[in-house]
Amino acid sequence: MEIVLLERIEKLGQMGDVVRVKDGFARNFLLPRGKALRANKANLAQFETQRAQLEARNLELKTEAGAVHDKLDGTAIVVIRQAGDSGQLYGSVSPRDIAQGLTEASFSVERGQVILSAPIKVLGLHNVSVKLHPEVSSTVVVNVARTEEEAEMQARGEDINAQNDDDDDDLDASLFLDDAEASDEEGASEEGAAEENAKTGEEAETPAE
Repeated sequence: MEIVLLERIEKLGQMGDVVRVKDGFARNFLLPRGKALRANKANLAQFETQRAQLEARNLELKTEAGAVHDKLDGTAIVVIRQAGDSGQLYGSVSPRDIAQGLTEASFSVERGQVILSAPIKVLGLHNVSVKLHPEVSSTVVVNVARTEEEAEMQARGEDINAQNDDDDDDLDASLFLDDAEASDEEGASEEGAAEENAKTGEEAETPAE
C-alpha cells in the first residue's frame, strides 16, 4: 500500500514522503494512529493544504519533547524482582513495568514509548530507549535488583553476583574451619584417652610391695 507520511517514521521517511508499506502495517498501525494517509489524489491534496499546520504542530511537539528529554535522559529507576544466584530473573521486566516506574518518578510515559528488543530477564543495569517524539529519544537506566540494598550496590558499580559468591566462599570456609576444629578436638580427646589407658596399664603392671 502506498501512503503519505504525516510525521517522520524511523526507517520509512520524513513528513510528506510517499512510501510503500505492507498493508497490515498501514491498516493496523500507521493509519489508525494518524501517522499516515493513503496516498490517493484526494489525500495528497488534503495533505498539501494542511502541510504548514502539520509542520508547525510537529515543531511544537518536538520542542515539548526536547524539554522532557533534558529532564528524563539519564534518569535511573529501580525495579525489584526475585532472581536466582546466577542473576536470572524469575520472570522478566517489560515495557509496561518500565513505563510504570517512570510514571512513579513523575514522568508521563506510555509503554508504547519504551523501546525494548526483548524483555529484561537478568539482574543489572540496563540502558533503555524511550521515544518521546519521532525525532527525540531519551535513554534511561533500569536498575533491576533483588532488594533496594542490592540496587544501591549496583548503582555504585559493585557486582552483586560476585558479592554473593564471596559470601558463599566465606560460608564454605567457615564450615571447613568448624569441621577442622571438631576434628582436632576429637583427635585430642582420643589422644588423651590413649594416654590415660596407657597410664592405667602401667599402674596395673607395677607389682605390689
